[in-house]
Amino acid sequence: MTLLTTPSGATPSTALLTDHYELTMLRAALRSKTAFRRSVFELFPRRLPEGRRYGVVAGVGRALDAIQAFRFDETVLNYLLEQNVIDTDAADWLGRYKFKGNIWGYPEGEMYFPGSPLLIVEGTFAEACILETLLLSIYNYDCAVASAASRMTAMAADRPCIEMGSRRANEYAAVAAARAAYIAGFASTSNLQAGHRYGIPTTGTAAHSFTLLHDTEEEAFKAQLKALGKGTTLLVDTYDIEEAVRTGVRLTKGKLGAIRLDSGDLAEQAADVRRLLDSLGATSTRIIVTSDLDEYQIAALRSAPVDGFGVGTSLVTGSGAPTCGFVYKLVARSATEGKDAELLPVAKKSVNKTSIGGRKFALRRLNAKGRAEAEVIGIGTPPKGDHNDRSILVPLVAKGKFVGREPLEAARERHHRVRAELPQAALKMSKGEPALPTILLDGDGHAANNPYAR
Repeated sequence: MTLLTTPSGATPSTALLTDHYELTMLRAALRSKTAFRRSVFELFPRRLPEGRRYGVVAGVGRALDAIQAFRFDETVLNYLLEQNVIDTDAADWLGRYKFKGNIWGYPEGEMYFPGSPLLIVEGTFAEACILETLLLSIYNYDCAVASAASRMTAMAADRPCIEMGSRRANEYAAVAAARAAYIAGFASTSNLQAGHRYGIPTTGTAAHSFTLLHDTEEEAFKAQLKALGKGTTLLVDTYDIEEAVRTGVRLTKGKLGAIRLDSGDLAEQAADVRRLLDSLGATSTRIIVTSDLDEYQIAALRSAPVDGFGVGTSLVTGSGAPTCGFVYKLVARSATEGKDAELLPVAKKSVNKTSIGGRKFALRRLNAKGRAEAEVIGIGTPPKGDHNDRSILVPLVAKGKFVGREPLEAARERHHRVRAELPQAALKMSKGEPALPTILLDGDGHAANNPYAR
């Protein structure tokens, strides 16, 4: 994914990170005089990935940045005109494009379930329609990574997880993955761009090639310790693990920070290495494991003497669910132009691809103990809750002003808190139904036909 460059010092444009038909729809709507009808779009999942019990929201901050950078300069407009994607009327309008509507959404770190209205975009048809591909590409990937990361950190409990999947993803996706994983509880990343851009702690020491570079493993360890200090992590499975551990402990006089295991039966090796370290007096030396881990392997290692997990491929590919299947649908529109024009519900009736007309509102129903019981979606009007139920949607853009940005730490704290609200069954790794049922209520507060029901 290559971002367009703009004049020196400007933010890279996201204008062409979209599909051809977004702009041909705009072109046709301008011709039919319907482009400026008041409209409401909704980004939502019809279902969770098979067997998953919950999903995690991520990508909100990236989406806001992308919308703000959605601008069409002369070079981009000329390209679109040359390719006959747009005509001169569309080019004139796009040249002045700036989103001036309203957006509400689930905040980052929040949980979602089938039918959750993760994003509500209100504006003219023209300004809201052309954001579809950009928003879906961000949300579908970031939420997939965050959802996988949440399952992994839940299984790791209080032991840190390190994101190290950069080499298994597109170079830009790698940065997004590190951000999403951090929201869902990962402690650090190996990706320096993510550290620089988002302030995520970075970590890393050495690969097998560094050991192979030297004439002996001891020489390699000495060089690493001299450069990085006794608190570093030594990779001990290039040759013989036991000999490497003994060498590392001897060179640091029992003060070695950590060792890393990257192959073989990690549970058995961790137990053997822990006994060896303790027998050598290195009782404070930690054991970090890597090697194609996922949430199931982390769960299997919960009783092993492991102090941290490095996760790569499975994390950045969503651990078997690389996309969330989100869609972006028009759910209401006016019959005339004007910001006060009455909104009329509209919906798709396609088999297995239905949408529900009307602007949505979301409520998380909690019981007396603060445990989540249901995802309640109101159609047209907000659903009513009691003293401890909470509304989920928050304002992100208000009349074109970006009001929903927040520190990454706030999203990270929210995820930890909201995950703790879920029923205990939500954290099972076996396949199951969504942890919360989705309840749809019409404008009168009555149960509505629910395609998301379990």
